[in-house]
Amino acid sequence: MEPRIQDHEIDYKIHGEEMQYVEIELDPRETAVAESGAFMMMDESIQMETIFGDGRQSNQGGFLGKLMTAGKRVLTGESLFMTAFTNHGMAKARVSFAAPYPGKIIPLDLYALGGKMICQKDAFLCAAKGVEIGIEFQRKLGTGLFGGEGFIMQKLEGDGLAFVHAGGHVTQRDLQYNEVLKIDTGCLVAFSPTVHYDIEMVRGIKNAMFGGEGLFFATLRGPGTVWIQTLPISRLASRIVSYGGFGRRKEEGSILGGIGNLLDGDGI
Repeated sequence: MEPRIQDHEIDYKIHGEEMQYVEIELDPRETAVAESGAFMMMDESIQMETIFGDGRQSNQGGFLGKLMTAGKRVLTGESLFMTAFTNHGMAKARVSFAAPYPGKIIPLDLYALGGKMICQKDAFLCAAKGVEIGIEFQRKLGTGLFGGEGFIMQKLEGDGLAFVHAGGHVTQRDLQYNEVLKIDTGCLVAFSPTVHYDIEMVRGIKNAMFGGEGLFFATLRGPGTVWIQTLPISRLASRIVSYGGFGRRKEEGSILGGIGNLLDGDGI
């Protein structure tokens, strides 16, 4: 492999189990960029600056070019702005970023992964300065309409480290040439660009109407690497909503219904 030539080289350590955070160690003049709201803590010598887009050194076109770069992030559901954290001291310093919900933080070494990764549109957490955070359009109409993530996904490009987050437990699958993996569309976190991504309709009317798994699932064809999460944030949110509402518990089909709540002390 050729040596890294663009992105800042950073060291890191991931802390925690269910609610993780990543601690990044910066050499003097090194910079990390992160989503607004991801910041947790930093050493005194680190200074933060709000920037348009991803802060790439190669941004061209002045203000208009930066505005177009930032505008792409809006299409993926992110903010126009990011925050850059630069070590202005004479020694190493650390800055930490926290995941927004229970799950895992996944480090992606873009240099080792071929320079590009495709992620669900809200997965990005932070990265070394120089990593480009762009958009990836799904070319097929069916993939865009029913793929769970729509037509637009996040694209991470560069030769540095990037960090994405996912819900629940995360597993990694390395697909061989022409090997196919079928998963729930919401459980897909990231995949390498060599993986062919498509959408397939669930077969059988009973499966579609009563299976409870939706009408579509993603088909991923190798070669390449896929990261899969067990708890999409949409699934977690729907469960929370189903148990909410005037403090009443969802009955889950219980024969006793509200009487069961009285028996176990929850009230009606």
